Amino acid sequence: MSERQTVTLDAVPGLGGLYARGLAGSAVARLRPSGGELVLPDVALRVAGVDTGDAAVRDRLAAYDRLVGEPASDVLPAGFVHVLAFPVATALMVRDDFPLPLLGLVHLANAVQVARPVVVGDVLEVRVWAQDLRPHRRGAQVDLVTEVRTDPTDDAPAWRGVSTYLAKGVTVADSGELSEPGESQGSRASDDSGGHPLPTARWTLDAATGRRYAAVSGDRNPIHLSALSAKALGFPRAIAHGMFTASRALAAVARERGDAYDWTVTFAKPVLLPGTVDVSVRPDGAAWVYEGWDARKGTPHFTGSVVPRDAR
Repeated sequence: MSERQTVTLDAVPGLGGLYARGLAGSAVARLRPSGGELVLPDVALRVAGVDTGDAAVRDRLAAYDRLVGEPASDVLPAGFVHVLAFPVATALMVRDDFPLPLLGLVHLANAVQVARPVVVGDVLEVRVWAQDLRPHRRGAQVDLVTEVRTDPTDDAPAWRGVSTYLAKGVTVADSGELSEPGESQGSRASDDSGGHPLPTARWTLDAATGRRYAAVSGDRNPIHLSALSAKALGFPRAIAHGMFTASRALAAVARERGDAYDWTVTFAKPVLLPGTVDVSVRPDGAAWVYEGWDARKGTPHFTGSVVPRDAR
């Protein structure tokens, strides 16, 4: 592959306008004839000068910490860095040359590496690109890679995240065995019989949970906001943001993880709102592993791990 072209945006775009563009683009994509090879755009989007010391960012951080249970600190949790960078990734996914429709994309997994802390007052450079478009048993999956630097001259980012998405029913050229997030990870905590460990917490999530996370994250995807808007997109009720549930699990080990850590999550069935989720967060060697499942049915919702870098 040739070297990616860098496209610099003036600022972090607003998610509202991006979703409107993505919904319109998804409708157009449905009218296009099928067939032909799908190719990812050979570009990286870049935004510089993202000031985490800005008063609006400080207010969002405080609200985010309260919502997910993070202790108040000048160190930005990995989930909040994701919040700041997510609109840039969305801007890539709504480009005309991005081959997958935004409408209906399913978030399968996230893997984040925090090499060093991002703190309030840091001025960030965010860079995003797409890679590894590949088959999935239900369609096609793709990775959106986001790198965040506190100094644009640094060779390695302070924060790096890989978000894996599924486009159902989309066919791509088969490049070998089908791989799916989580199949080879050691973070699965259930035993082979499908049982769950004793829960360490129970989350009671009301119907407004999605709206509260949307208010601090800016992610106002209609599937999270109300039963009515979610039903219009094929869900029986609104569903919780996956990154809200993962970030709440991450907050449970805030005092043990340190400032540098690796954080993974694999999503299974979405959490319907209102809903009750049983959660287990516990040590496993040098790591902390977590999982969440439906408190009544036992249906799995997510699994993941947090590994402090000083323990590797």
